[in-house]
Amino acid sequence: MVDWLDACRNRDLTALLDLYADDAKLECQCGEVKVSEGRAELESYWRPRLNGLVPTAFGLEEITPTAEGVVLDYLSHEGKPVRILFTFSRDARIQRTACAPAAQQSHQAAAGVVDQAD
Repeated sequence: MVDWLDACRNRDLTALLDLYADDAKLECQCGEVKVSEGRAELESYWRPRLNGLVPTAFGLEEITPTAEGVVLDYLSHEGKPVRILFTFSRDARIQRTACAPAAQQSHQAAAGVVDQAD
């Protein structure tokens, strides 16, 4: 997760995309629901976000291991609290991410992002 955060903070799109499996899927419920699959769609999703970072972007709040992978609470490219669930491929690359604003617990449950802090 540190590599993911570092790639985002450093605006290193290539390093970020290299962390994902070739057939990775990203599901974002931060605003309008967005689903991106494969490297080209992930690049289209991440490029504008990495180009418009606020100073607090990708600040780490909490990391929680789960049976499915890892839940990460962090600050988005806009500095807003986000919870994201990562699942990984057999070769330890990111297979799927599902994110939602941290304040929207009901939306997170729908995305499969479960609150592990309770």
